[in-house]
Amino acid sequence: MATHNPDESFRDSIATIDEKGKRAFIYPKKPSGPFFDKRKILSYFLLAFLLSAPFVKINGNQFLLFNVVDRRFNIFSFPFWPQDFHLFVISMIIGVVGLALFTVAFGRIFCGWFCPQTIFMEMVFRRIEFWIDGDRAQQMRLAKQAWDAEKIRKRVTKWMVFFIISFIIANVFLSYLIGSDELIQFIKEGPAQNTSTLVALLIFTAVFYFIYAWFREQVCIIACPYGRMQGVLLDNKTINVAYDHVRGEGETGRAKFNKNEDRKALGKGDCIDCKVCVHVCPTGIDIRNGTQLECINCTACIDECDSIMEKVGLPKGLIRYASEDEIVKKEPFKLTNRMKGYIAVLAILIGVFIGMLFLRNDVEATVLHTPGQLFQRDGDKISNIYNYDIINKTEKEFEHVTFKLIEPKGEIKLVGSPFAKVQKQGISKGTFFVKILESELKDEKVELKIEVYNNNKLIETATTNFVGPRSFN
Repeated sequence: MATHNPDESFRDSIATIDEKGKRAFIYPKKPSGPFFDKRKILSYFLLAFLLSAPFVKINGNQFLLFNVVDRRFNIFSFPFWPQDFHLFVISMIIGVVGLALFTVAFGRIFCGWFCPQTIFMEMVFRRIEFWIDGDRAQQMRLAKQAWDAEKIRKRVTKWMVFFIISFIIANVFLSYLIGSDELIQFIKEGPAQNTSTLVALLIFTAVFYFIYAWFREQVCIIACPYGRMQGVLLDNKTINVAYDHVRGEGETGRAKFNKNEDRKALGKGDCIDCKVCVHVCPTGIDIRNGTQLECINCTACIDECDSIMEKVGLPKGLIRYASEDEIVKKEPFKLTNRMKGYIAVLAILIGVFIGMLFLRNDVEATVLHTPGQLFQRDGDKISNIYNYDIINKTEKEFEHVTFKLIEPKGEIKLVGSPFAKVQKQGISKGTFFVKILESELKDEKVELKIEVYNNNKLIETATTNFVGPRSFN
């Protein structure tokens, strides 16, 4: 077996797996400090947004909707139809490029400050755990404790609260998928009439409960692809939550704190090896080992280290937001060519997206020749049958939709009602005949130009082909 450098041995395993390959639970110390206070404010704002977004409507549109089944998407109340899928795709590409740029510049800060998984885990479930089970030492003691009345009471209470919160999250998640109106309707009707929906809710609840009660930080370490993505995006100029190893190790390395000694004269680093940065870490890593995949840049170690430095009379910032070049070479942060490249690509994509939004029609009409139907003769006229779809993307109902044939001369006759109705945010389908004098046809296939009107107001223009006989009199 190869011998490993002791400084790199931490890379051989992760803190959440023990030597036998079994799950090792992390019991982090309860965080506190200026960064944590800022994270709490941001997290509670994002939680309020996440929980309320499906129930907020602007111009009748749900603020955020991802209805995959019906292929309906609302982004910031802006509706995307299947015909707008290219807009949805480019918006997702913009998100990916933006996240890549953010990672190149500031590392995995998204995970610690904005990721829903981290926010729910650290600001909801973990805080409930601190409230019921106590801080790090109490949780570790409770885990080893026999199943007496106290442990049973605390475990059952925690599991019940976790299940209720998971059920609430599942309902909110479902409202993003099917729409808040439909979810509220299901609730009013009751579970007996919506058994399949209830089963789906319980499955979602079980998934969320499993994640937050047991799987936890494993999502960030094992399941999330973003952690792997950062490995190819970070470099020495990326700002991360970093340990200043130059200052912390000194000439002779870190050492315990002793009063009235001149650490600098003795060559000792400022790190007093108290390990509070390890104890407070929600993924169980030692930040002093350098940049690691498991680090979610939550800043808990910064707060704890600054608190210790203040107590022992040493300067703060031993662990801070910094790049490797800043620590080693004292170089300040600046935009690299790679960052500028990402910014340029992002600006182009945003420009294209805005242009597409301005060119997007509020109404789309599609007219297609009915499959398998040939032309028919009706006296001196040739007749073709067509299927039409009218998509109304607006919040206004179209009550009187009519069609007018512009080129060539002819007439349109709707099957059924002489006009069509289209609900707001709805689709109307129907059939009509187009009749053209045979003498007007100059070829066996001609292009038709059809205008669509609502109450005599032109709302869309569609084109299709008209098929006639091969020979003409």
